[in-house]
Amino acid sequence: MAIKDQHVVEKLALKEKLGYSLGDTAANIAWRSITTFLLVFYTDVFGISAAAAGLLLLVARISDGGLDIVVGLLADRTHTKKGKFRPWILYSAVPLGALMVLTFTTPNLGYTGRLIYAYITYILMLFAYTANNIPYSALMGVMTTSHRERTSLSSFRFAGAYLGGIITQGFLIYLVMFLGNGNKNLGFQYSMYCFALILVIFLLITYFTTHERVAPSLKQQSSVGNDLKDLITNRPWLILLITGFLFVTYNSIKQGITVIYFDHYLGNISLTAWYMVALLVVSMMAALLAAPLAVLFGKRNLFIYVILFSGLTNGALYFFHPSDIKAIFTFGILSEFGAGMMPVLFFAMLGDSADYSEWKHNRRATGLFYSAGTFAMKFGGGVAGAIIGFVLAAYHYNGMNAHSAQAAIPGIKLLMSWIPVIFAALASLVLLKYPLTRGKMDQIESDLQIRKKQECYEQELM
Repeated sequence: MAIKDQHVVEKLALKEKLGYSLGDTAANIAWRSITTFLLVFYTDVFGISAAAAGLLLLVARISDGGLDIVVGLLADRTHTKKGKFRPWILYSAVPLGALMVLTFTTPNLGYTGRLIYAYITYILMLFAYTANNIPYSALMGVMTTSHRERTSLSSFRFAGAYLGGIITQGFLIYLVMFLGNGNKNLGFQYSMYCFALILVIFLLITYFTTHERVAPSLKQQSSVGNDLKDLITNRPWLILLITGFLFVTYNSIKQGITVIYFDHYLGNISLTAWYMVALLVVSMMAALLAAPLAVLFGKRNLFIYVILFSGLTNGALYFFHPSDIKAIFTFGILSEFGAGMMPVLFFAMLGDSADYSEWKHNRRATGLFYSAGTFAMKFGGGVAGAIIGFVLAAYHYNGMNAHSAQAAIPGIKLLMSWIPVIFAALASLVLLKYPLTRGKMDQIESDLQIRKKQECYEQELM
C-alpha cells in the first residue's frame, strides 16, 4: 500500500487530450486517403495497371522502412525548449500537406513518366508522414507516466483518428465529383487542397495544446547502440511489432478494397461513403470504450477478443449477395467495432513496452519504441496494397473496363472477406505470448515513480 501512495499521477486535462487527438485526425486525413483511395486512384484515374500499382505500394513502403528507426533515434536526441517531439509535429505539417496534394495530382506525362512520378511523390509523402507521425506517436509516451491514463489518451487519439477517416472517406468521393465537375483528375487534386489545409491547422492545434512531462532518467547514459540493443531484445516490443504488422494488414486490405467492392460487386459506388462513415462512427465509439474495457479485461486479453470477433464477422461478408445491403452494413459495422479498438490498444501497449525497457535497463528511448507503430502501419499497408493488386491482377481486373471488372468479382469478394481474416487469426496467436499483464504494468509504473523520486532527491543533495 505504501508503494501505491507514492504513485500519484496527475490526470491530463480534457483540453490537452482533445488537442492531442486532432493530431491523428490530421494524420488520418493523409493516411485514409492513401489506404482507401490511392489504389483505385492509380488504377481507375491515373491509368496504372493493378499489378504495377500493387508493386508500387509495396516497394514504396519497404523503401521507407528504415526511416522509421532513424526518425525515432533522431527524435529521442532532439533537445529544444519545446521538447523532443512537438517540434517535429510543427515543422513537418506543411510538407506533409503539400506532398499529399502532389501524390493525388495527375501530370500530363506518358505511362512511364506517370509511373515514375507516382513513385517519387508517394515515397516522399511517406517520408513526410514518418517525420510527423513517429514523434506524434511518441509524444503520447511522454505526456503522462500513468499506463492507465495513457490508455485513456490513446482512446481520445483514435477517436480523433476515426474523425479524420470520416472527413476523408465520407466526403472525398462527393468532393471529387463536385470540385472536378466530371473531371476526376482535377477533382482529386482540388479535394486534396482542402484536406491539406485542414491537416495543417489541426497539427498546429496539437503543437500548441500539448506538453511533454516524462523525461529520461537523470542517470541515463545512452547511445544508438544501446538503444537499438534494448529495442531488439525487448520481447514485448517484438511481439507488438509483429502484431501491428498483422492487424494493420488486416484492416488495410478491408479498407483498400471497399471502393472497388461497392462499385463493381454491389454496383452502387454512392453507398461507399455511407458505409465507410457508418464504420468510422462505430470505430469512434469503440475507441472511447477501449479504455474502460481494458481496465475490465486487461489490454492483451481485450486485444485478442476484439481481433477474433472482428475477423469472424468480417469473414461472413463472403456469403452475401449484392441485394443484401442491410446484412453487409450490419456485419461490416460489427467487424469494425472490434477493429476500431485495435490501434487504441496497440499504441497504448507500445508505451508500456517503453516503460518496461526503462524499468529493465534504466534507459528510455520513447521515439524509437514508437517507431514500431508507424513502421507496422506503413509496411502492413504496403503488403495489403500489394496483396490487393496481385489478387486483382490474377483475376485480370482492369478498372477502366467494365467487363474485366465483373470477371474479377470472385477475387474482390475474397479480398473483402476471408483473405484479411488470415492476418487477424495470426495476430491473435502472436498476442498470446505478450508478457506485460495489468499487474506487471502496475509494478513497473510504481517502481519507476519511486526510482525517479530517489534520483531527484539525490540530485538535490549534490
